[in-house]
Amino acid sequence: MWYHVSEPNSYLAITGVNIDTVRIAKKAFVKPLQKVTKFSITPFDFSLQLQAMTIEKLQFALPAVFTIGPEDTPDALQKYASLLTGQAGDVNSQSNSSGRGHVQDIVKGIIEGETRVIVSGMSMDEIFKERKMFKEKVIANVQGELSQFGLKIYNANVKELHDTPGSEYFAFLSRKAHEGALNQAKIDVAEARMRGEIGEKEKQGLTAQHISKIEADTAIKETERKKDKATAEASFSVRQQELNMEVQQATIKAKRAAEARDAELSKDVEKKRAEMELERLRAVDVVKSVIARETQEQKADAAAYTTKKTQTASDAKLYQQQKSTDAAQYETQKSADARQYSTVKAAEADYLARVKKAEADLITAEKAAQATFVTRKREAEGMLEMAKAYQALSQVMGGPEGLMQFLMIERGVYGDLANANAKAIQGLQPKISVWNTGSAGGEGAMGDPTAPLRNIFQALPPLFSTINDQTGISPPAWMAQMPNGAPSTAVTSRAPNGQAVIPKKA
Repeated sequence: MWYHVSEPNSYLAITGVNIDTVRIAKKAFVKPLQKVTKFSITPFDFSLQLQAMTIEKLQFALPAVFTIGPEDTPDALQKYASLLTGQAGDVNSQSNSSGRGHVQDIVKGIIEGETRVIVSGMSMDEIFKERKMFKEKVIANVQGELSQFGLKIYNANVKELHDTPGSEYFAFLSRKAHEGALNQAKIDVAEARMRGEIGEKEKQGLTAQHISKIEADTAIKETERKKDKATAEASFSVRQQELNMEVQQATIKAKRAAEARDAELSKDVEKKRAEMELERLRAVDVVKSVIARETQEQKADAAAYTTKKTQTASDAKLYQQQKSTDAAQYETQKSADARQYSTVKAAEADYLARVKKAEADLITAEKAAQATFVTRKREAEGMLEMAKAYQALSQVMGGPEGLMQFLMIERGVYGDLANANAKAIQGLQPKISVWNTGSAGGEGAMGDPTAPLRNIFQALPPLFSTINDQTGISPPAWMAQMPNGAPSTAVTSRAPNGQAVIPKKA
């Protein structure tokens, strides 16, 4: 048994014992009486120069480059391995060019056939104008044929068409396009020159018109600006007089307002003085009240302090009880944690012991399997060597029959067969009846025409006697009568010439 592993771009095709068709895998154990073939799925490029004819009977050369490789799906890989990997005779990879020569021949034949079929139904203009559609048709038709081999077109490039030897179709088309382009260029140059001269004159006239219009507009605008300036100066003088009057009125109003404000401020000052005196008197009364309130608060604080001190003693006692409870709870928690830790460690130790035992059992089983494999292998090698020895002995004995006779004699097969046959018939008491109807030929037979009938009647009595002795069945009375108590040998009597005599009824 061998273990095979393929490269990232390869697969293994395995055939042989216990495999109906082909098994595809990346890695596998290959058993005896099985064969493995490694094949690559790397796409490969190849170019071809195809000569085809359009529907107008125009021949041309179509260069193209195709990138083709096995499709990476189980069904496609099985087809490819079954149909196209027969060139390799060992487990080496088929990525070289010699291993793929037959694949390229098949693909080239399919591409040439499908391309010629498509081109024969298209015109030259359609091929030029519908280049993309032509490429898609070729790929679709070729892919349909390659799918049965498990191949896939990864890319296809169709180059420029060329003339075949003896044809100048594309040369004439190129010359026609060149001449047409040259003439069209001359026409375009003349039209451009004409448009340039006409445009130049038009632009000059438009320039003069715009200049005159701009000068007239400038004069009109200048007169309007002068008129607006005079109107603005008159309006400014009137507005200046109005502003001077408003300034004088504002000055008088400000003076009168200042005097009124001074009187109001004096009144406010006196009012503030009266309010301050009132507030001073109120502050004296408030201070006295505050002092009395603070005295009462201090007395209340002293009483509260006494109460708080008593409460503190109670809190200390409660705190001591809580600490005792917490200590007991802590001890209980620690004990539980210790028991849990011991249980976990015991479980881990048991698990490790079972793992070690399982590993030891596995190693023992593997060693036993290896020993069994080696024993069977040695037995197979011994049988193979024995078969080679028998083959050589067969050649010496003159063939398989001679070898078989030699082995039967050597092993005493003939004596065993004789003993077995003797034991098979040992103890049997067969009863054998022999009779003779006389001479069946000669001159007597030819001279007696009743001899056949007489022979039949001579044969019936012994026949009936034998049937009666072996089966107990007697013939009908009208046909023949068996003697009572007589032995089977007395049924018939023999004449001197050996002929049987039928007994007569009394």
